[in-house]
Amino acid sequence: MATKRSYADACGIARALDIVGERWALMIVRELLLGPKRFTDIRAGLPHLSPDVLAQRLRDLEEADVVEHHKLPPPASVQVYELTPRGLALEPVLIALGRWGGVFAAPPCEGQGMSLDAHLVSLRTLFDPALAGDFAADVELRLAGQRFRVVVGGGRVEVARGPSAAPDAVIECDPATLIAVLHGHRTLADAVGAGDLTIGGDAAVAERFVGLFPLPVGSAQPPAVTTRTPTAS
Repeated sequence: MATKRSYADACGIARALDIVGERWALMIVRELLLGPKRFTDIRAGLPHLSPDVLAQRLRDLEEADVVEHHKLPPPASVQVYELTPRGLALEPVLIALGRWGGVFAAPPCEGQGMSLDAHLVSLRTLFDPALAGDFAADVELRLAGQRFRVVVGGGRVEVARGPSAAPDAVIECDPATLIAVLHGHRTLADAVGAGDLTIGGDAAVAERFVGLFPLPVGSAQPPAVTTRTPTAS
C-alpha cells in the first residue's frame, strides 16, 4: 500500500479512504458481502471493471487485510476471494451509503444495471422496520439457480447466500420479477397469476415479506439486474 496515494491526514475517515477510497474498491467489497466469489464472478457483477484493475484492487485489499483468497475444498477446488473480519466490518458503512445515495438515484442509462448480489444487499438498505413491526420470518429466495436466506425479526433483516433449513416461505422466480414485486412495480398476485413467481410454504408470510422494502421517496425506477455467472458455493 506504500505506493498508493494518501490524504496524509491523521483523521480516521482519511485513513479509511486511504485503504478503500480507490475507484472500485468498495464495489468489490459489496460484491463479496454475501460470501466468497471467484475472480470471474466478481467481474460478472462489475462488468465495467477491467481484469487488470480488478486484480490490482484485490491485491491492494489483500494487503490491507480487507480481502483474502484461498482454494475451496473438493469437489469445487477453485480459488475464491472472501472478506476478512475487517472487510465484513465495512458492511454497515456500505448499507448506510446505499441508504443515503438511494434518494439521489437517477434513471438508469443504457448499459447500466446492478448485479444480483447488489440487489440482495439492497434489501438491507431498503428494509423498513416500521412496516415490519413485530413480523418475524425466515424466507428462502431462489433466483437464477441460486438460493438466499432472508431472516426478518426484531426490526432487522439479515441476508445470506445459501438455503434455509426450515423456511416459513419459499419464493422462486427470475431476479427481475422479484425486484419488480419488491419495489411495488408489480403485485405479488399478478406475478403468481402469470406463472412468473411461485410460493412455497406460507403464502401470507410471502405477501407480508415483499412489502417490507419500499423505494426511497423521490428515487427513480430500479436499475436492471445483471446475472451473468453463478457464484462459487
